[in-house]
Amino acid sequence: MTKSPRQHSRPAASALRKQRLQGAYARFSRHWADTLRVLSLLLDVLTVPASLVALVAIALYGGYDSSVVSFETIRPWLLWCQGIFIANILFNLIFRFRATVANTRIFRWIIDLAMLATLIPLHSNLLFVLIVGVYSAIYLSFALIRSLGRHTNPSLILSASFLLFITIGSGLLMLPRCTVDGISIIDSVFVSTSAVCICGLTSVDVSATFTPLGLCVLAAMMQIGALGVMTFTSFFALFFSGSPSVYSQLIVRDMVYSKTINSLLPTLLYTLLFTLTVEAIGAVGIYWSVVGTIPGYTTADYVVFSAFHSLSAFCNAGFSTLGDGLSNQALLHGNQLIYLVVSALVVAGGIGFPILVNAKDAIFARLRHFKAWVCNRHRTRQPHLYNLNSRVVLTTTTVLFALTAVFFFIFEYNGALAGMSPYEKIVQSVFNAVTPRSAGFVSVNPAGFGAPMLLLIMLMMWIGGGSQSTAGGIKVNTFAAAMLHLKAVIIGRRSVRAFNRRISVDSLSRAQAVIALSIVSYAVLAVVMLRLEPQLPVRAVLFESLSALMTVGSSLGITGLLTTGGKATLCVAMFVGRVGLLSLLAGIAGERTHPAIELPEDNLIIN
Repeated sequence: MTKSPRQHSRPAASALRKQRLQGAYARFSRHWADTLRVLSLLLDVLTVPASLVALVAIALYGGYDSSVVSFETIRPWLLWCQGIFIANILFNLIFRFRATVANTRIFRWIIDLAMLATLIPLHSNLLFVLIVGVYSAIYLSFALIRSLGRHTNPSLILSASFLLFITIGSGLLMLPRCTVDGISIIDSVFVSTSAVCICGLTSVDVSATFTPLGLCVLAAMMQIGALGVMTFTSFFALFFSGSPSVYSQLIVRDMVYSKTINSLLPTLLYTLLFTLTVEAIGAVGIYWSVVGTIPGYTTADYVVFSAFHSLSAFCNAGFSTLGDGLSNQALLHGNQLIYLVVSALVVAGGIGFPILVNAKDAIFARLRHFKAWVCNRHRTRQPHLYNLNSRVVLTTTTVLFALTAVFFFIFEYNGALAGMSPYEKIVQSVFNAVTPRSAGFVSVNPAGFGAPMLLLIMLMMWIGGGSQSTAGGIKVNTFAAAMLHLKAVIIGRRSVRAFNRRISVDSLSRAQAVIALSIVSYAVLAVVMLRLEPQLPVRAVLFESLSALMTVGSSLGITGLLTTGGKATLCVAMFVGRVGLLSLLAGIAGERTHPAIELPEDNLIIN
């Protein structure tokens, strides 16, 4: 029996309707997905200014007396920011649940839940401010890291981040509750630049100018400046908020010396934990070495003194809460242990984080080998636990330290060290051999040094500490590469060798460029400063200029006598010295591709 045309058309019509419904559903899904992306982007964009507004409001609330800025004054702004934060959290949980679960770590869940908990009216004002502030800081960190892309210039990002925190620090230090009697704009900028660039030069008396809140701001800027702004922002972004783009992780990896992307978060975590652990141990050591030494100090004063100086020493910053710093007579002729503890902290901070990471890997390798030996399991021992960079830096640092300590003991035996016992002279020689490399602490006035010792101190200031550390200078790595290159040229060897390794041509070229730029920049800076400060001694101005450019912080006592132009010039010098002139120029020039055709090679007459 044959089917009628109507019977034939029913399946076709049903299939057509089904196809149309599927097409309509697909279009609706695309439109819905596009709408969700637009809304998500809009909320993300709104959350950034909301975070900035929240942090500014909290800073004003903490920096002014309650009679000027009360909680009720900033409450409407915080509530507006809270509404945007909660809307963003709920939107991601409701409409982007799978992506949110996949890309959010446990600590970000805690922060988000804490923000949602602020809807409950059973919380204090302080807790509300704390939650909003933490959420804002973490979100801004994640937004910054997520914004890094393929065309991002790491050098310019690093420079911009330092400028940003210098500006923020300057504003915070000018808040009424941060100072005793106020501070001028140029002095605020100068101290902020010195703290973020971990230099230590200061145009004001820190102990007499800043309140405990101001000292906390100063300590925070030193810590951020020492570890690097990108270290903190990367840690918050990765540890709390999941994984940003591959390009941003690659950029951060190069900034914090991580071998692979997978080891990026462990490297950041190790760096932060090591820093906090060493600073805590150092604070305990300083406390037990000074307790009962300084007249008029209470237990709380000793705790603050120990914590601040431990942080300042590890960061190679050189700031002190004492008016005369570590040259205080009660300390100088008291327990000498504080100078040994500070010296150890300075070396730990100035040796370089790549070496600390290498040391950690070497220790773990030895522990694994020991465990295998205990368990009677055969394990091949790694022949080279320490890489070439670690060996060169440790060897050069040891030689420079030993020579400086010996020469200081000899040259200043009857000078700056006169009247001290033999033990005190040895300890002071050790201390003053370590701190000129970048720390800026002084126990004896450098203005009283003889000309030979002063030149040696300036040489150590120029060399500085290890690369990617809290120290300044051209860096020990650069100096060692130049000396090894010089040795190779003298003996007629084409390649530069050290510890059975051949140093790459790129490393040697970069070292020569850093040295050349440091000499040129110092010459220009010295000329400008001598022109701006003709009323000051030439020797003091030259010393001050080198101290600022190499972010050392030592001074012959003229910092407070500088004019506004001189202070502004040194601010530029400290910034350039911290970010590195070579990196800054390379970032401005941009990356250039190698030409396809090489030009003919020729020789210059050099003798």
